[in-house]
Amino acid sequence: MYSIIEYKGLKSGYRCGYCGFDDGKVSFGMWSHALTVQDYQDLIDRGWRRSGKYIYKPIMNQTCCPQYTIRCDSINFQPSKPQKKILKKMGKYLCKGELPKPPSDGELMDSLCEDAGSCDAPVPCGSEVSVSVEGPVETVKSAGPGEKTGREESGQSTQQSREQTAPPKPGLGADPSRPPCRKAKEVRKERKLQKELQKQSGREAGSASLPQTEAARPSPPSKTIEELIAESLPADAVYKLEVRLVPVCFDDPEFTATYSQSAALYAKYQTAIHKDTPSECSESQFRRFLCDSPLEAENPSDGPDCGYGSFHQQYCLNGKIIAVGVIDILPACVSSVYLYYDPDYSGMSLGVYSALRELAFTRQLHKKAPRLRYYYMGFYIHSCPKMRYKGQYRPSDLLCPETYVWVPIERCLPKLDLTRYSRFNEAPEAGRLNWRRGWF
Repeated sequence: MYSIIEYKGLKSGYRCGYCGFDDGKVSFGMWSHALTVQDYQDLIDRGWRRSGKYIYKPIMNQTCCPQYTIRCDSINFQPSKPQKKILKKMGKYLCKGELPKPPSDGELMDSLCEDAGSCDAPVPCGSEVSVSVEGPVETVKSAGPGEKTGREESGQSTQQSREQTAPPKPGLGADPSRPPCRKAKEVRKERKLQKELQKQSGREAGSASLPQTEAARPSPPSKTIEELIAESLPADAVYKLEVRLVPVCFDDPEFTATYSQSAALYAKYQTAIHKDTPSECSESQFRRFLCDSPLEAENPSDGPDCGYGSFHQQYCLNGKIIAVGVIDILPACVSSVYLYYDPDYSGMSLGVYSALRELAFTRQLHKKAPRLRYYYMGFYIHSCPKMRYKGQYRPSDLLCPETYVWVPIERCLPKLDLTRYSRFNEAPEAGRLNWRRGWF
C-alpha cells in the first residue's frame, strides 16, 4: 500500500472561524488521493489534520489563531468531577426518561465538550448590576433660578449628604469604605481553599479519635472510566443506549442502511447549532466532509479487531441515531474528527459524553494493539477561550510547533498565557534533528 498526495501549497488571507478576522488564517494544504494510516499518523504528529480528503497544516507563527495538536493519554486518564456528573446525568435520563434542560448560556461545542463556557470573566461594561441600598431613599427636587435647596442651607450636612449619595467609585461597590470588588474566580478559589482546609482539619480530628489501624486505612480506589460508563447504562433503564462502530465504506451494508438517517441528522445539527443554510449542509457536503476519507483500511494481525481506517460511532437511543462521532483509528491513536447530534438532546452534554466514550474505546483497542494508546482531540486553541475545553482532559500533551516533541500541557499553558505562539521544547538541538525528518 502507498500514499498519493497532491501538494496544493500555501493558502492565506481567508476568514478565521475562531476570532472572526477576514484574512487572518494561513496554512499549507494537500489533497490526498490515497493515504496509508501510518503516513497519516506521521502527518498528524507533525501538526497536519484532515477535512475529508483535504489535509492542512496551520503556519503557526503567522496565522491569527495558532492551533496546537493535542493528545490525551487514555491509559492514565482519570475523569474529573464535572465529567463524572455528565455520566451520572446520562444514567439518570436513561432510568427516568427526564430530558435535562440545555445549557443556559447557549454555548454548544461541536466536538468533545458542550459545557466549556467560562464563568471567570468579570462583568462587562454596560451590564446591569443590581445594588441593594440600605436606609430610606431621599427624593430631591431641583432648585429653580435664585432658589436655595434645603441642603445648601444646612451647611455641613449638605456635604455629608453629597458624600452619602455620591455614586460609588469604580471597583469600590456601593459603600466606599468597603474593600475593592474581586473577580468571581478569585472568590471561588478562596472558598474552595477554605473548604479544603476545613475538610483536612475534620479528617485530622477524626483520625485522632480513631484507632491507629482504622485511621491508617487507605481510601478506596477511584473508579475507572469503564466502570463509570457501565454505571451510566443501567440494565433496568427506560431507554436503551447503544454505540455502534460502523466503517465509513459504501460497500458496508450497515453504513449504507443508516446513511440517509445520518445525513439528515447532520443537516439538522448544522442548521440548528451553526446556522448553516440548506446548501451548506446538503447531502453532498456531508459526504465530502465526513464520509470521503483518503485512509486505506488496513487490518493487520497486530492491530485491533476492527482494523484501521475511518469510522462512524453511532449513538442509538432505542434504535434512533441521536449522535454520530466521526473518528480515525490509526496505529498509535484514535483521532476525533467531528461530532454531530440531535439538537433536541442538547441538554445531555453529548460532546463530553462522546469524548469519554471515545477515551474508553481507545483503552479497549490498546489491549489488542499496545502501541495504540492516545486519544487525539484535534487542535487546541489557547487564544480562543471557547476552545480551551480540550485541556480539561488530563493527562494531555501539546505538540511543539518547531521541534515536534510532545510536551505536557501544564508546561505549555504559562507560555501561551504570555503569547499566542510559542515553542514548547527548549532543547537547542531538538529542532534541527526533527526538521530533517521532513513533513515540513
